[in-house]
Amino acid sequence: MIGDGALDDVEAIFAVHVSHEHPTGVIGSRPGALLAGCGFFRAVISGKRGRAGSPHHSVDPILAASAAVISLQGIVSRETNPLDSQVVSVTTMDGGSNLDMIPETVVLGGTFRAYSSTGFYKLLQRIEEVIVEQASVFRCSATVDFFENESTIYPPTVNDDHMYEHVRKVATDLLGPANFRVVPPMMGAEDFSFYTQVVPAAFYYIGVRNETLGSVHTGHSPYFMIDEDVLPIGAATHATIAERYLIEHG
Repeated sequence: MIGDGALDDVEAIFAVHVSHEHPTGVIGSRPGALLAGCGFFRAVISGKRGRAGSPHHSVDPILAASAAVISLQGIVSRETNPLDSQVVSVTTMDGGSNLDMIPETVVLGGTFRAYSSTGFYKLLQRIEEVIVEQASVFRCSATVDFFENESTIYPPTVNDDHMYEHVRKVATDLLGPANFRVVPPMMGAEDFSFYTQVVPAAFYYIGVRNETLGSVHTGHSPYFMIDEDVLPIGAATHATIAERYLIEHG
């Protein structure tokens, strides 16, 4: 949409997302970074296939991959400022199913997250360096794919201070001060973040939590449902945010 010019004449942009963490109708947001940048990686570590009973005739990518997984954990724990939240998680490893053979290749992959673009791309650089260099220690080779051509690298979702303040004022006026909360940043990611890089933006949550109805599950759960009483509240809030912005800015 950005590439097709959909935002060329847009002055401000707002997004609302339901949240099971807040009671129905409660609005939550924060200035600055709200959601992390997110990327994924897939690494192929190659060695030499051989029988497990004669490991000296093989070049073991399982051992190299295991060392890489351990070393990746040191990026956040030893190279990152403890006050700058970042995540590197290996979520999959596949070396085949033959219990009697050392495989030729091992594939491992996972995700990484950070709140600043600088921190995010530093993680990307170090993930590749750690995997490739650890593989070489064990006489293996490695390649790392970050799927950059598939638009799966999401930048951080950053609220413009003025747009955030606009949302806060509208929500407070409509729903009262008790129904607006400054929420902590989260390690989740949003493709709305691409818009925040082009247009001053504000992303906010509206609560749907109602334990009586069972509206308590995350939006990624198969048991997710919402308290539909939130619908008129959310519609009125979102419409008023847009209407008041247009009035105030001519």
